[in-house]
Amino acid sequence: MKPFPVRTVLVPLLEPQGATPAPGPSGFALFRLGFRPFYLLAALFAALSVPVWIAQFAGAMPPPAAYPAMLWHAHEMSFGFTLAVIVGFLLTAARVWTGLPTPSGWHLAGLAALWLAARAFNYFGPSPAAMVADAAFLVLPMIALGLVLVKARSYRNLFVLVVLTAFLVANTLFHLAVAGRVTFAPIAAVHFFVFTVVMLIGVIGGRVIPSFTLSALPGTRQFRRRWLDASALALTAVALLLVLFGAPVGPTVAACGAAALLQAARLAGWNPWQARRRPLLWILHLSYAWIPAGLVLLACGVAGRLPMSAGIHALTLGAIGGLIIGMITRTALGHTARPLQAGSVEVAAYLLVHAAAVIRLAPILAPDLAYLPWTIAAASAWSVAFALYFAKYAPMLAAPRLDGRDG
Repeated sequence: MKPFPVRTVLVPLLEPQGATPAPGPSGFALFRLGFRPFYLLAALFAALSVPVWIAQFAGAMPPPAAYPAMLWHAHEMSFGFTLAVIVGFLLTAARVWTGLPTPSGWHLAGLAALWLAARAFNYFGPSPAAMVADAAFLVLPMIALGLVLVKARSYRNLFVLVVLTAFLVANTLFHLAVAGRVTFAPIAAVHFFVFTVVMLIGVIGGRVIPSFTLSALPGTRQFRRRWLDASALALTAVALLLVLFGAPVGPTVAACGAAALLQAARLAGWNPWQARRRPLLWILHLSYAWIPAGLVLLACGVAGRLPMSAGIHALTLGAIGGLIIGMITRTALGHTARPLQAGSVEVAAYLLVHAAAVIRLAPILAPDLAYLPWTIAAASAWSVAFALYFAKYAPMLAAPRLDGRDG
């Protein structure tokens, strides 16, 4: 069997080699390209919203006016925080894919203001306004992306519109269910979002993580096979669908277990140990490792051995949160023409996000532990991680690229 070939990834990144000139150009560039405002807004929201949720959970703050606190937390960390990163990433990637301009200036500022309005409506109400603002925040980027992709005939990347449409339907169902207008569990819409993002990580991460590793560490031995990638992704999709639709226990547990084994084998083939001395690499490998771990915990949840929240939090905090903090540092450095080097701030943020995942799972896996103190500790680690990102990267993302290029 021939090794899996290294292909051009769907999401090429601008990654400079070596030092960049200094001093760079001056000026305000926050709305020059999509990743700039949305990475910062997402980081700030992650740092602030989780402590707010914990304060509500502990009874120190009243719940949101729009809908119950638990649903607000689940919805906002998915359709608020994670979706902001996805939209910022796609608006940036589409420009790289096509060479055509994506929203910038006042158009991009308007999208950022719409995202902020959606967050306010989702907290304070009214609920119909939250649904409309959430929908608009998805539809407008879809139009912008669709126009440039079709104009550039970048048809292979039109899949992003299908994904965003699925998010739009799920988010609308969430709001309608919360309002009692459809018979539907609102949390199922959130789980659909989470599982879809996990699949995106599986597809895109499965290309860029081994590729980044091989590029940074030439000569790294990797085991990559088409059949393994296809089998791992297909079985993961089946397992997550079975969990989502509440299929019988036996097949669901078996599918989750088999998918976990294949995902672990896939990750092992990328030679993660070789990346241990490169923070920008090990954060990606370590975060991906939460996918097989999350599948195992989902299997335990379906079997009644653990709460289902164990698997959900492994996937959200560990896999999604870890990949987000890893990619928003990496792509921000690359797209501002800085060397791809993680300093002490980045390493601290990486460790804190993964510590948050472990600490959050501790009282779920060991019920004898005091739930609230451990949950507060996990929230604190998460909040500090993204506050560190915001503090270091806000000046960087508000300033022009160091090489003077647009973007």
